[in-house]
Amino acid sequence: MLDHVLNELKEARENTDSLFGLLSQGAVYDRPIPARHRIIFYLGHLEAFDWNQIARQCMDIPTFHPEFDRLFEAGIDPEPGQLPNDQPKDWPSVAETLEYNRRTRETVDAVLRNVPRERVEMIVEHRQMHAETLAYMWHNLPYERKNGSADPVSQALQPLSNSMVDIPAGVATLGQDRNGTFGWDNEFQLHSVVVPAFSISKHKITNGEYLEFVRTGQDAPNFWVKRGDEWFLRGMFSEFPLPLDWPVYVTQRQASAYAAWRGSALPTEAQFHRAAFGTPRETEVTQPWNGRADAPGNLDFRRWDPIPVNASPEGDSAFGVSQLVGNGWEWTSTPFAPFPGFQPGSYYPGYSANFFDDQHYVIKGASPRTAARLTRRSLRNWFRPDYPYLYASFHLVHN
Repeated sequence: MLDHVLNELKEARENTDSLFGLLSQGAVYDRPIPARHRIIFYLGHLEAFDWNQIARQCMDIPTFHPEFDRLFEAGIDPEPGQLPNDQPKDWPSVAETLEYNRRTRETVDAVLRNVPRERVEMIVEHRQMHAETLAYMWHNLPYERKNGSADPVSQALQPLSNSMVDIPAGVATLGQDRNGTFGWDNEFQLHSVVVPAFSISKHKITNGEYLEFVRTGQDAPNFWVKRGDEWFLRGMFSEFPLPLDWPVYVTQRQASAYAAWRGSALPTEAQFHRAAFGTPRETEVTQPWNGRADAPGNLDFRRWDPIPVNASPEGDSAFGVSQLVGNGWEWTSTPFAPFPGFQPGSYYPGYSANFFDDQHYVIKGASPRTAARLTRRSLRNWFRPDYPYLYASFHLVHN
């Protein structure tokens, strides 16, 4: 089992290394997202996290660079209007950072077989999460600051029909048991919630549907750009006419406003679980492909950009609801909060507790750049309602 996790770490490192390899010269000091650190931070952060979790905390190995351990330790999530103002000169050189990374990996790798497996799983998942963070950061860079091949794009001439699917009343099972399976602290404990009957849109809301809302005077999503009278989508490596049958990526506040405009709502976390994992005869099951590398749909780094919302029927739920996992995270109306019996993780006590503030909302599912390991049923993600850079989509519900 440990050999499998170590191989996952190797693959995750190759993935993040390749992402930094896409940057043009000098782009590492850019700040593509104003509310986040400059890219140079992330170049050092991945290894600093591994050092602090494995070498320092677990194995008590003396540090060789305490300044970098602290500098690259923690990301930022500033309050609105409190953006960072550091300058490129405030950061170390790329050469210094890469040397720190090299020595860190060498030291960490020498002791990995002597640390608890869950610690190794933690650094694997942390790196996989940041592989997605880096992707949407790169997405916000000008095209001349990165290099890569664009995905093929198919165009829909007309918006597709998006019907509602009835979900009978039942029980949604949230979280997971503490049975030795890895999970972040906010995934515990396992508990059940009774969910009244509701209906949910068969597909994610599309660009075509959301375009009608924008035409009433609403703000366009972060990934759209208007040229003349035409709308275009900013793909990762190229710009192209807005695909009407792709999911729209929006903020939670935009999704909520659109839902209200349609006389609907966003699903709660429990409703998402009921629609995604419930069955007509059983309360809830874990999809057999959940968390596996062969999971169907647009996830696990298979593409840079979305696919049509009706392009992966093999990923439908038992009720026939499409793409609840994959092709875009799913916003919910549920504020991020602890489950009953929550206990902060002993390795990383601030991972979740620092964000139980009624200023972040739960998102579920997965995007094209989400690792398969992170598609397990119990995993929860969370962001501020106005954060526009995510690959985050949504379904509508009628209660």
